[in-house]
Amino acid sequence: MADYPYLFEIIKEPHETQNFGGGWHSDTTYLAQPPLATLLYAIETPARGGDTLFANTGAAYDALSGGMQRLLDGLVGVNSAGLKYGGGRSAMHNSIGAMKIHGTDGADALQAEHPVVRRHPESGRKALYVSRSHTIRFRDMSEAESTPLVEWLQAHQTRPEFTCRVRWAPGTLTIWDNRCTQHSAINDYHGQRRHMRRLTVGAQTPV
Repeated sequence: MADYPYLFEIIKEPHETQNFGGGWHSDTTYLAQPPLATLLYAIETPARGGDTLFANTGAAYDALSGGMQRLLDGLVGVNSAGLKYGGGRSAMHNSIGAMKIHGTDGADALQAEHPVVRRHPESGRKALYVSRSHTIRFRDMSEAESTPLVEWLQAHQTRPEFTCRVRWAPGTLTIWDNRCTQHSAINDYHGQRRHMRRLTVGAQTPV
């Protein structure tokens, strides 16, 4: 937005078919210091559809077996902005011609390594920090070796018992903790306009 460099508009026009933020993910895990929180504010919402799903990745970690927890505690994920699954930046840029995020030319090349299990710095609670939208593989492992576990973890952490759903209306504001949350924007409102504003805050190195 003009004069507000940290805010950007998320707009899906009626003629567009691909949305922004579809596919489960935590925001910008391909950065060395991803934001600890995201704020999303609704300006204009469709008459129906356009909800956002959220998942509690701390609860998902707690529900794992002890053996799986021990395995994951030692893994490091390689996260890429160019991953073409739902939610990846390349998929978004290839499908949405009208929306461009200022200052991110060449950002598809961004990669960062983060622990697959992240410890929350305030609560000390562990949470999963891996997604099929951004995690291309585990460090010291190939993509072929990593993909089955990435897919299993994605399915596990988005089971219904770990999730909730936000139904938007103009003026609705959500604030979530990216260190222990994933989200996915539902793309079920073709032919209608949706206008949101997003702010990410608090760059922090995952540990």
